[in-house]
Amino acid sequence: MENVFNTYETLFITDVTNGEEATQATVEKFTGLIGSNGEIIQVNQWGKRRLAYPINDMPEGYYTVVTHKCAPDFLAELDRLFNIDESIMRSMTVKLDHEVVVAPVVEEPVAQTVEEAAPVEEVAEANDAE
Repeated sequence: MENVFNTYETLFITDVTNGEEATQATVEKFTGLIGSNGEIIQVNQWGKRRLAYPINDMPEGYYTVVTHKCAPDFLAELDRLFNIDESIMRSMTVKLDHEVVVAPVVEEPVAQTVEEAAPVEEVAEANDAE
């Protein structure tokens, strides 16, 4: 029988009171777990953010969003492991109906010298003409 892999997006909030190293270790632990049981498409670390309301009397948490493909039966195990680990404050997994395409990051070139940038007079004239 062929394995069916669906696309999911998992968000989890990690406790930041144990320090930055413990937070990164928890993030790496769960991204590694997801990667070993499926295929990781993208990992977005949103970083430390203030929560809308305190969770377990903590006002901040470290947000991580993982877009991945895995078998549906793995999600129950992932949810169980999120609930066991005390450093995970909240977690949520959503099935995506569409295929995720990761666009490459393109950086725009920045003017290297002052001469390459548009002179202030030209910008002022362009604004006056409008």
